[in-house]
Amino acid sequence: MLTQTLGKLDEGSSLPLYQQLQRALRQAIETRQIGPEDALPPERAIADEFQISRITVRKAIDGLVSEGLLVRRQGAGTFVCSRVEKNFSKLTSFSEDMRARGRAPRSVWLRKSEGSVTPEEALTLRSSPGTPVYRFHRIRYADEAPMSIEYATVLASCLPSLDAVESSLYEALERAGNRPMRALQRLRSVLFTAEQAKLLQIREHDAGLLVERVGFLKDGRAMEFTQSYFRGDIYDFVAELSDL
Repeated sequence: MLTQTLGKLDEGSSLPLYQQLQRALRQAIETRQIGPEDALPPERAIADEFQISRITVRKAIDGLVSEGLLVRRQGAGTFVCSRVEKNFSKLTSFSEDMRARGRAPRSVWLRKSEGSVTPEEALTLRSSPGTPVYRFHRIRYADEAPMSIEYATVLASCLPSLDAVESSLYEALERAGNRPMRALQRLRSVLFTAEQAKLLQIREHDAGLLVERVGFLKDGRAMEFTQSYFRGDIYDFVAELSDL
């Protein structure tokens, strides 16, 4: 029961009940009394346990969702966020990152298509107009939670076919002997559009992180241009720095 963890609310306090509940939940999360990926009881159950209204419970939870401490998953409930650290100094795929953290990655395809480079892609990939490419657009999940939206463009010469990519793009490139050996990455903050927010089960204009990556083969040729939109409430980007 939550009251055993959080304690009781004080109706005589000058602090509103929703703020008392919010503060107690925040403290329990920060001290790991409620751990990452733990599910909260349904709002009705919390309201009954603390003898408060569901509106009060929802207001408290809404604030913690906005802070990035809780996340609502459609059809599943409300969970404590488990933030993911992405090492900016290592060239790894999303699937590799998630498996390394003991999480189960999967993708939902939005689009797989063949085409030729756009003017922007031609400039980024240093390729001639009309160069054939494959495009892979998908939502990336970890443990059934939507984490990012990814738009990848790869030179068609680096893969045997469009269908060679089943789940992991980098695994398919590795099988073809064309996994990128280095990459340039640029990170900037963005606000999610209504369409992106719907796909990621968050709110329109929530903060996110856009990572643009250009991957290079061993011989120095650019072969991949990927734009990944990461949820700002889940991801932390880290990089090891040295003065050498």
